[in-house]
Amino acid sequence: MGLGLRWTLHGDGRTPAPGAVVRPDERLSWPRTAGLGAQHVVAMFGATFVAPVLMGLDPNLAIMMSGVATMVFLLMTRGRVPSYLGSSLSFVGVAAAIRASGGDSGTITGALLVVGAVLLAAGFVVQRFGARIIHAVMPPVVTGAVVMLIGFNLAPVTASTYWPQDQWTALLTMLFTGLAVVALRGFWSRVAIFLGLVFGYVVSWLSDLLFGRIHSPAGGGEAVDHWRLDLTGVAEADWIGLPTLHAPEFRWSAILVALPVVIALIAENAGHVKAVGEMTGDPLDDKLGTAIGADGAATVLSTAVGGPATTTYSENIGVMAATRVYSTAAYWAAACFAVLFGLCPKFGAVIAAIPGGVLGGITVILYGMIGLLGAQIWLAGDVDLRNPLNLVPVAAGVIIGVGGVTLEITDSFELNGIALGTIVVLSGYHVLRALAPAHLREQKPLLDEGTSSYDTDDAHDAHGAHGAHGADGSGGAGGR
Repeated sequence: MGLGLRWTLHGDGRTPAPGAVVRPDERLSWPRTAGLGAQHVVAMFGATFVAPVLMGLDPNLAIMMSGVATMVFLLMTRGRVPSYLGSSLSFVGVAAAIRASGGDSGTITGALLVVGAVLLAAGFVVQRFGARIIHAVMPPVVTGAVVMLIGFNLAPVTASTYWPQDQWTALLTMLFTGLAVVALRGFWSRVAIFLGLVFGYVVSWLSDLLFGRIHSPAGGGEAVDHWRLDLTGVAEADWIGLPTLHAPEFRWSAILVALPVVIALIAENAGHVKAVGEMTGDPLDDKLGTAIGADGAATVLSTAVGGPATTTYSENIGVMAATRVYSTAAYWAAACFAVLFGLCPKFGAVIAAIPGGVLGGITVILYGMIGLLGAQIWLAGDVDLRNPLNLVPVAAGVIIGVGGVTLEITDSFELNGIALGTIVVLSGYHVLRALAPAHLREQKPLLDEGTSSYDTDDAHDAHGAHGAHGADGSGGAGGR
């Protein structure tokens, strides 16, 4: 297939036959392909610009670099893995921690660039030794715990920064978003977060018209009178122009905070590659290392110019499942559209004007969903938390990560939060496993099951029913 840039026309190029699929190396007519590309842009749009907004980075640059990253990914995987690479939400907590310790946008992107380089190296290792090495080093019990503490570590950001800016708009936005996630179907359910932002935007605008300025903390600072929705920057922004670029800066303290996210990204990529392989009927185990490495290379490229880290998006996998069109030509179209969007500063100004109260309502749900993906990974991996070998390192690591526990190594160096929690989970599990008796290593439950109305076989069957919703460990939450 070469670089995956040649496609054969599927049928008459119009509508696939009933039950037929458009394979990655096929395409529909170019107008229809462009339309599918636009649909992929809309699907990835919400999370791709929410992530940089929450991290204090330029959303225009994030959108543009998501297009470039997708092109890099498609080239490196030779067109066999149809996927879109958008902004990763896994680093939002990392960015908040780095800023809280005095870092700026350059420090954040520098730390993320190092993570991308490690992810690239991990891809080479997986390609060399096979996918089994992922499970050996990072079994589901470890991966689930790290994803959980990454998500729940963000709770103080919502509680202290976003929610207090406008608690009633935050509450309404939270309720609407939750309703949209649950009640809507198909395409609309996949853009529920985006719809929540639009709803909150309108509520803030109407509140300014009806009630005037609000007296509340602005951006986590002192309480002042201010408009909920300030569109001054939108009026002043140009229609066409380059996004704001900046060079990364490297600090060991920031890098150590960001590195644990590598575990989540590897698990995320593995789940998405498996899902795409099952949908296309093309087993992609031989491409797993390449896909992980391609994501790492794309992250390095994006962060080198000041953009966020990237990751594969399950929203776009959902679009493929709905349309049964797996053509990588559609992803090339989407990537081109994203680059054009990134060259419109006025669009970025609209995004930057999102009120803090709206972000408060969105992040209450979003951060919780990220954390609970960890529990979904445990379910899919059949992790038994009654076994102390699993329970002890997870319990300690999650509390350390969520609570922000700090370990002072020297006067100028300390480990805390996500970094320390991940180290405790990862090292604790493997050290305890090496020392544990054989019956614990065999994953047999040791703790009393308690009074249950059903036996172990029934419990296993019930668990299987739950695990069927996300057997790839991704949980379908967008792969951020």
